Amino acid sequence: MAHWLLAGCITERSRPASHRVEAPAATIALMRRLDSLSRSRRPTTIVAGLLTAFLILTSQQVVLASVLIYVGKNLTKDGSVLLAGYGDEPSSHWLSIVPRQQYPAGATKPVGGTAAARLPGELIEIPQVKETFRYISMDYSVYVGLPAPLTNGGMNEHGVAVRDVALASRRELVEMTPKPQRGLNYSDLARIALERARTARQALDIAVELIERYGDFTYGGNSPAFADPNEGWVLLTFAGGKGLWVAKRLGPNDVQLNWRGNTGTGYIQTLPPNWRESGDYLASKNFVSFAVEQGWHKPDSGAPFNVISVYCRDRSGEPTAAEARKVEAAVRSAAPKVDVQLLMEQLHWTGRDSSGYGQVAHLRADIHSDLRTLWVAPGPPITAAFVPWRIGVESVPPEYRRHRYLTAGEAERSNIERAQQGLESTRYANRAVKRLLYLVDERRDAFLPEVAAALTAFESRQLAAQPGVERTAEILLKANEAALARRYLTEQANAAAGEGLHLIEALADSIEARTKVLYGIRRPEDARP
Repeated sequence: MAHWLLAGCITERSRPASHRVEAPAATIALMRRLDSLSRSRRPTTIVAGLLTAFLILTSQQVVLASVLIYVGKNLTKDGSVLLAGYGDEPSSHWLSIVPRQQYPAGATKPVGGTAAARLPGELIEIPQVKETFRYISMDYSVYVGLPAPLTNGGMNEHGVAVRDVALASRRELVEMTPKPQRGLNYSDLARIALERARTARQALDIAVELIERYGDFTYGGNSPAFADPNEGWVLLTFAGGKGLWVAKRLGPNDVQLNWRGNTGTGYIQTLPPNWRESGDYLASKNFVSFAVEQGWHKPDSGAPFNVISVYCRDRSGEPTAAEARKVEAAVRSAAPKVDVQLLMEQLHWTGRDSSGYGQVAHLRADIHSDLRTLWVAPGPPITAAFVPWRIGVESVPPEYRRHRYLTAGEAERSNIERAQQGLESTRYANRAVKRLLYLVDERRDAFLPEVAAALTAFESRQLAAQPGVERTAEILLKANEAALARRYLTEQANAAAGEGLHLIEALADSIEARTKVLYGIRRPEDARP
């Protein structure tokens, strides 16, 4: 989620610039050898990405917010729709595969937030549907005032994917927000779309209907995107409690970036004159009239209705706008051969400590629901390996499930719940990724190239193996051996997850050993050399 929005503003934090260090000759040779392997697959994106990542991620100010990338089916190598991104949350993260579930008549579910939220409110109950769909998501434990577990989205059995990113509403709207506010928060909408939608348009309709009926529990604005194998829809909601929303269809030739809450790039910009008749735009009935009433838009001026300048804080001059333009240029230059690996690379070099995970939803038509694939990096994608998870997978290994590390409330516990002890006895993928990130972050020029090359090589091998995995599963499914097919897919996913974790830990062990010998471990009391 785009988090750390306080009073409609995305907060920033300062990071010291990385110290540039020359690696020894042996390390340089190793890095060059690894880098040459990745160059043979994709000659420019790794090197350009690493350079840009170094410049951006070591800058003095970093905006905390999520990202999403949508690529239409005419621009991809295999005719699929791709929806990628990550969330920025300082929290634990774990992979969830949620089965179909049945609910009795009259069942309800809590939505919204509490008085502790940044824009305080109250929890309410809304009706639950009779049956919810199977889906995969990356869950996490905290955003202030909102009940856990939280999600920014994922993918369901019908090939509907959801990604969620913040939107910075103008200050006046933030100040208008009711106290207390009521309605559905960003996580509620993302999870309900996964539970109930068969298409991207249906996901949009469900979200809008719920907002209009029960309200929008906002932290300053939001911009989820919904996608399926044919199209996508991006929805913008605004603070203020006025029911303001606007949506745009994302077609087969579109590239859409909603980037770190930066309203100057992506999102929905100027509405065309005939937008209500085009079929590609939808909005609340008061979307234009409210702006006119407030004096934020003057129809007589002849100027088009610019959503960003009317309802948002323009952040186009911030460093993240340049970052977004580089990602968009890389994606557009690869069309019509954009693929999963290209989007993984973009998430690798733009990820950072606060990026809790990475996801790439590979949305293909005419495929068995069990074979729908969500690629997930179990921690900050700059140092995490993407692993393919399919809807048919039945279990997640303990290392990828919820652990105490960075989980809200665990620091105050005097002891661990007995039911949780087994998981806590295992390693934790999210923690392993963080360890590698902190080792790399100390000496980026020395270690980041080899880590990037190793992750890309791992993912290339996984991608190359997928056609064979799917052929085997398809044979089993056609033979009416669905249970055996799911067992096979589970074994394959768990094996890939284990290999990915082993790679991350091996890289960390190697870099820690070399750091100790070559530089020493920097302590908090040490000044930056």
